[in-house]
Amino acid sequence: MTRTVGLIGAGNMGFAMMQRLLDQGWAVAVCDTAPAVQQRALAEGATLADSPAELAVHCESLIVAVVDAAQAEQVLFGDQGAAEQLPKGGTVLLCPTLGPDQVEAIAARLVALGLHCIDSPMSGGPARARAGEMSLMLAAPAAVLAQHEALLGVLSSKRFVISERPGDAARTKLVNNLLAAINLAGAAEVLALAERLGLDGGQTLDVIEQSSGQSWIGSDRMRRALAGDLVPRAHTSLLRKDSALALRAAQLQGFDVPLGAQAAALFERACQEGLAGLDDGCLLGLLRR
Repeated sequence: MTRTVGLIGAGNMGFAMMQRLLDQGWAVAVCDTAPAVQQRALAEGATLADSPAELAVHCESLIVAVVDAAQAEQVLFGDQGAAEQLPKGGTVLLCPTLGPDQVEAIAARLVALGLHCIDSPMSGGPARARAGEMSLMLAAPAAVLAQHEALLGVLSSKRFVISERPGDAARTKLVNNLLAAINLAGAAEVLALAERLGLDGGQTLDVIEQSSGQSWIGSDRMRRALAGDLVPRAHTSLLRKDSALALRAAQLQGFDVPLGAQAAALFERACQEGLAGLDDGCLLGLLRR
């Protein structure tokens, strides 16, 4: 069972990571709150656990791919939490986008239990995760990263070791995601403007993609939005959460982020208007109005 990896949270990214590991010959045990997701995971070849605690008994490495800090703390330290059931010396890969202080607090609790924590937020979307090509930002002691080189190598061909201090990968992810929010908000705004000016949105995006206005997230999300495809690969609520966390980190440093604040306000508005569960490319429709 030493190659069995536990996965808590088989959403879009978690499920793609699970598929990648299974493809590469790793055994994966999954725990998710949605019965339908559990059954999909079983059909893919994963084994199932009814609780994080049950899952942890069989694993030395545990990937936590839930949404936020509250969920991460619950699955690790709550009733039926995984942390106390992991074997001493086990490792938790903390993959959600969290505040640096939240990562530091969770890591300290894990270390107190004799466990390791790899601060390992991810970026790139489910397709890249499925192919093992997503980005992983990593902060953990070098010996811990070396111990898990095989697992990390399967998950990501784009690994960035930020430091040995948990929380630094989270800081890097927040900076990245704030820029993603700014870029996506800008792409939606200019395409809505292009259409108001009488231009074709798809043709305009063709030009942008080969010119100075290009951004990966703008192209990825706007192509789908122009086609009317808002099936969520990345929910609008996630960038609302992440941009708000980035603003809080900036405020703690006394650093002003005017563009980031405007982008965060737009994601907040989208969620207030009922778009939280849609793909974040829905900003185009919001700005068209």
